[in-house]
Amino acid sequence: MASILPEPVKRSVSVWVVVAVVGLVLIGANAHLAYVAFSSQPDCVVHLKDKGEAPGKFRAAKSAC
Repeated sequence: MASILPEPVKRSVSVWVVVAVVGLVLIGANAHLAYVAFSSQPDCVVHLKDKGEAPGKFRAAKSAC
């Protein structure tokens, strides 16, 4: 069967469809990451409240707990 569209036009349309799908996937993934970041609240973790004397012992700069 003969095609209605010439070969260069079909190729161009195919490229734009692939570009659109990839763009939509990237936008969707970023939207999901933003949603999860704003909707989740991690639990507080155990940490030093006072400055440690031993090397490598750090405390939170500003505790949220």
